[in-house]
Amino acid sequence: MEECPIPVISSSGLPPLSDAKVLPTCRRSWKWNAGRPASSICTFLQIPRERERPLGAVERRRDPERTKRRIVEAAKAEFSAKGFAGTRVSEIAARAGVNKQLISYYFGGKEGLLKALTADWQGKESTFAGTSPPATLPELVRGYVTATVRDRDLARILIWGGLQDDGEEDSALLRDMRDNVEDLRRRQAEGEFPADLDPAYLLLMLFAAADAGAIFPQLVRAICGDDPASEEFGERYGEQLARLLRHLNTDKS
Repeated sequence: MEECPIPVISSSGLPPLSDAKVLPTCRRSWKWNAGRPASSICTFLQIPRERERPLGAVERRRDPERTKRRIVEAAKAEFSAKGFAGTRVSEIAARAGVNKQLISYYFGGKEGLLKALTADWQGKESTFAGTSPPATLPELVRGYVTATVRDRDLARILIWGGLQDDGEEDSALLRDMRDNVEDLRRRQAEGEFPADLDPAYLLLMLFAAADAGAIFPQLVRAICGDDPASEEFGERYGEQLARLLRHLNTDKS
């Protein structure tokens, strides 16, 4: 039997998942629940290596970061195709070519994977939304369009979140959206768009517009004759939205 790639920390063969595992309190915030361990594939289940799902070369080289990256990418593809609620951990494991216990060990389950995907998106978002000085509204919206076209799976996960919405209040989402509305109020005061537009409804319109290529790919093909997944569509559509927003700018200085 080959050595198990998952370290055994306790004599019982149950490596703790640190001191906690991730549990969802809502769709985009988490809390910690202490004490529950994850099982070791080799020592706890006592399954010979030849009877397990074969691990790839990455696992055999014990490269945890590359393994985790492959698991996250598999989760993104599964969540994009079926939504978070409709995806099983076993399906993510099969796509990634790993045992599902490895997903529990690294991420604690689906919720931890969603948290990892959120962190990935925030990293990409910071390249155009976290600049100093802040990007203008046209530049910001064009950045979101480009990012959505380049990673349509993340956009589809957001769309699935709406389709599977159960009406439960999401306090983290509420805080984020209130901050966004306040940012638009500041931009409105600086003349980036007219005073008779409601910033809250404008934000909703901008979300829908930025995600249009992922929401309506068939309309993109029928109306514009473009491939909704292409860089060319992202550039053209992003520029048209930016031009529209520039026309709203009341500061002509």
